[in-house]
Parts: sequence; C-alpha cells; structure tokens
Amino acid sequence: MSPVSDSVLESMHATATEIFTGALNACNIASAFDRRVSFEGNTLRRLLPDGSGPDTINLASYKRIFVIALGKAAGPMLEVLLDRMKRRQGLRGICCTKYLPKSRNWRFRYFEGGHPLPNEDSFAAARAALAMLKKAKKDTLIFFLISGGGSAMFDLPLDPQIGLGDTAVFNEALLASGAPINEINTLRKHFSAVKGGRLAMAAPEAAKVSLLLPDVPLRSLDALSSGPTSPDHSTVEEVRAILAKYELGPKLPASIRSFFEREDLPESPGNKSWRPGFLPRMPWGEAAQARRVTAAAVMTGEHEAFRDSVFELLLSSHDLVESARALAQKAGYFVAVDNSCDDWDYADAARYLLERFHHLRTAHPRFCLISGGEVTVTMDRIPGAGGRNQQFALACALELAQYPGELLTVLSAGSDGIDGNTQTAGAVADPTTVTRARAFGFDPEEGLRAFNACPLFTALGDAVVTGPTGHNLRDLRVLLADRS
Repeated sequence: MSPVSDSVLESMHATATEIFTGALNACNIASAFDRRVSFEGNTLRRLLPDGSGPDTINLASYKRIFVIALGKAAGPMLEVLLDRMKRRQGLRGICCTKYLPKSRNWRFRYFEGGHPLPNEDSFAAARAALAMLKKAKKDTLIFFLISGGGSAMFDLPLDPQIGLGDTAVFNEALLASGAPINEINTLRKHFSAVKGGRLAMAAPEAAKVSLLLPDVPLRSLDALSSGPTSPDHSTVEEVRAILAKYELGPKLPASIRSFFEREDLPESPGNKSWRPGFLPRMPWGEAAQARRVTAAAVMTGEHEAFRDSVFELLLSSHDLVESARALAQKAGYFVAVDNSCDDWDYADAARYLLERFHHLRTAHPRFCLISGGEVTVTMDRIPGAGGRNQQFALACALELAQYPGELLTVLSAGSDGIDGNTQTAGAVADPTTVTRARAFGFDPEEGLRAFNACPLFTALGDAVVTGPTGHNLRDLRVLLADRS
C-alpha cells in the first residue's frame, strides 16, 4: 500500500467508527421516551397507533406504583422515567443491570446482574421482584422497563432445586449452540420462573405498562429478555424439538436435563393456539406500525394477567440502522441497507454481505452497505477472547485480503459496547488487516478457529472501544468502499 492509500484507509476506519458511534448517539433514550409517552401531571399519555388520539392512564387512581427495570439499558431507562414522572407516593422498585448507575434512588433496590452468564445478583433480583409483585393488587400500577441482556441478568429457575452453577452451564451451552435467539429464548422461557410471561403472572390483578428497548427482531418482541411480561406462544413440544435439533441434552447438567425430560414439563403462560408470535410479522418499512400495541388487541384467549397490559416500543435496531444511513449519506456515500442476514451464521453472513458489497460498489465511487441485526456463532471449543462482531470482522478481513490496494473497510460492532466475553464493541477490518496481523506474529486463520479475534484487533489498534453505552439495539455492520 502507498502512504496515500494508508492514509485514506485510516480515514475510512475513522468514518466507519463515526457512523457507528453517531448512530448510537442519535438513538437517545430520553428523546425516544418523550416521543412515545409523556407525563402531564398525574396523567400518562401515549398516542394510539391508529391515530385516533391519546390513550391515557391516571396515575392518581393507583395507590402504589412499582417499577421493575432490567437489562443493559435499565439504568438510563429508569433515570428517564423517574425524571419525567413526578409522583413519588407509593413508588418502589427494582433495577437489575450489568453496571450499577452512579446515581441511585433510595426507593429502589439495585442489583448487578451477570452477563452473558447469570450470577448471584441475577437470582437475587428475580426473587426480590417476585416478592414485590406478590404485594401488587388492583390498586397497583407496574412499569416494566425491559431491555436486552435481561435473560442472563435477571433469572431464577422454575425448579427451585436447580442452582446457579447449573443455570450458568445451561446458558453457556445455549450461547455456544449456534441457535438463533428466538430458539434460545424458547428454552429459557420454559426453564425460568420469571420469563415467558411469568413475571406478569406474579401480579395478575395489577395494571401493567411495559416499555421496551429490544435487541431482538421486531417480529419477535416476546423474545426480548425472554419475554418476562409477554404471553408466550411457544410450546413444550417446540422445546423438545430444539433440544434435539442442537443435540443439547448431553451438554446440560443432570439437574437441567432431568427438568426438561419431565413428562409434566409445565407450559409457559399464553395462548398456544395463537401461532404467529406476540406481534404481527411486519417488514422494516412497517416498523412504525409495530411500535405500539395493547395486549388485548392480539391476545384472544390469554390469561387475565395480560389483559390490562400496555406495551410500548421506545427504540429498535431499525432506528439505529436509519441513523447510520443518514450519517453515511451525509459523509458522501451512496447507501444501501440489507438486514436479511439477521440470525445467520457469522461466516454465511460475511460471505453474503461481501458478495453484495462487491457487486454494488462497482456502480458507485463511494459506496456504503449497512446491515443491522445479529449473527450467530457455533463454538466447538472453549473460546478465546472475542465475540460475534470480532469473529465476523476477522472473517471479512481474510476475504478482503484478496483485494490488495483497494480502499475497502468493514466495521462490525455491538450497540451495547460489549462483544462476547470482551470489553470491546467490535472491530474494523480492511485489505491490509491480515498482512499487518502476521507482521505482529498473529495467525488470523487460527484466531478465527479459536474464536480469539480480540487480541489481534487490539494489537492492530482496530478494536472498536466505546465502553458500556446504556443501549442494546443489536449490532451494526458498516461496509465502505472508496474509489476517489
């Protein structure tokens, strides 16, 4: 590479990173909250999706207000809610998140849940929430603030004899299986005392408002944190099929294997004849229509615990992708968006997106391909340091090595700022990555096989490091080409 090309590649690295971080900053939780719901005195107001006017809830009609915040964005979501909601009488709550907020409200109990595997606080938070919800009656309004990561951070086995160690092994086996998130969470819902609608069932008489910040596809919102407040339409039959499909039985601890082998394995609460899922399946272009939905509109025949429930989508991966698109266009790139490889194996996704990228970039001097959603990784060994984004980036780097001298850059990063078992969000690759890595003594192919991409990208200075973002809007991939 010439010094000029090196300089342009460095600039493209910076641009790709700026598109990612800028898109994150544009997806502001406080602004999104204000667009979806508002407090006017003791009145909670939200616009109905059909445009017929506002839907209101009178907070003064409730003696107590409980708030349960869980997931990676629990802290920021709770902070915004408390800032907007001035009422404090009868207010109590629980916050379970990965990193405890610096500023804490004395009315709340805070727990530092584990991720990607549950810890003692994960169990303690779930027990505390269930104990609180038992006190909820008809005079109680409950806000559930739910974001991604809650499946690990907030958990308690349905079988009280199953301990934390076996639960952690169970989650580790799920994450290594290569199964898409909806199948992983089907197993979690039937395993847990607080997932698959069971958290809502703990307070059957109370009114409930779930504010959602999903890290799952919009068509599968009941998979968010394994659907603690959503009726579950998956079945025990599906659980058994998933266990067999990924040959998970032998990989599970004896206590959990015995639990799933029970003939009387309990069904999760929900209308099992209602098959499409919690929300109607809608393409990206109809995302706005999917934002607001009352439970009664889609839950014919559900348990009464779900009938007086409201669900509000604050932000999604769609918002992240559209923000990135606008920033790339502002930077002078012709932009295409392709989210079709969501939940694909990382290697298949890399091949597909690079093929599309190479095809489309020939028609545009400056081209950007943006892709949202998550890829999967199936591990056949104990992993090194890395995650799905760095794995994807390293796979791309090996392919880009076939284009020496060309100005091509690929970024893949997680919106939560954490990739796998590392403290980096992801990585940036280009046609020089493999050569530079070998000059530093790394074997890129072996790094890919060992799921150990983080040391390589860190040594090259190509790791994307943001720190915890308070977000979890899935992953973003940005592919740039420049012929100027």
